[in-house]
Amino acid sequence: MRTLFLIAREMRPQQWAKNVIVFAALAFSENLLEPEMLLRTLATFALFCLVSSAVYILNDILDRDADRHHPEKKHRPVASGELSAGKAIVAAAILGGAGLAASLWLRPVIFIILLAYIINNLVYSFYIKNIILLDAFSIALGFVLRVVAGGETIQVEISTWIILCTILGSLFLAFSKRRSELSLQGEKAINHRASLAEYSTYFLDQMIAIVTASTVMAYALWTMWPSVTEKFQTHNLPWTIPFVCYGIFRYLYLVHQKGEGGNPSKIFLSDWPLLINIVLWMLSVVLILYLDF
Repeated sequence: MRTLFLIAREMRPQQWAKNVIVFAALAFSENLLEPEMLLRTLATFALFCLVSSAVYILNDILDRDADRHHPEKKHRPVASGELSAGKAIVAAAILGGAGLAASLWLRPVIFIILLAYIINNLVYSFYIKNIILLDAFSIALGFVLRVVAGGETIQVEISTWIILCTILGSLFLAFSKRRSELSLQGEKAINHRASLAEYSTYFLDQMIAIVTASTVMAYALWTMWPSVTEKFQTHNLPWTIPFVCYGIFRYLYLVHQKGEGGNPSKIFLSDWPLLINIVLWMLSVVLILYLDF
């Protein structure tokens, strides 16, 4: 039983919050209330949870020596030595295999997307994570694949606006994470992540400023773009812009003033002002798109 408990911890269920983005295509295609499409999206979400957990376990096996230098990651089962690498590999193989096998039943294209997700993460773990800038773009690709999977599973066209906002938003989170790691560990940061030797807080702040402004502008333009207002038959989407601005500004506050940002999923699930803001944004979007105000 203890082994199963340790494996469950290694699966990092709190990180499953990242997979919620697969629902973007369902919501913005105005099919949220379609039972069949909702079930297919829920299945895709579950598959990403299985596969991403397998990836997290493999990543922790590869990074176990470096994680021992991190103030929080050193407590993970593999890094701490509570769970052997052998048992962790078996667990990762079962989770990943189950996810890929089930995806073939759902739709073959989902299998391809999940496989691409795994390959991207393996390349990241073995190589790209140590290359400045490319490490952040690899993280962004993982989010884009989730969005694409959400559209493919219900066979709807993915808006280029969603892809653009996803790329910019994920780069914002990735650069904020790097800044938090660098600020938290200082000169010791390179013992945990080699690419941090090439970053500096000033450089990261410049990139964060760029993607922050770009994310807000991209979202604002989307809400007012003629084809978008025509598609949804509403001019009320700009009312959701303040929620996006507050969410980004609150996150920046937590990164710069509270020294957080190293674990985005933890922030989204534990910071009540941010969590309430996300719920209000989602509620406002649903009310505008589905109740035809």
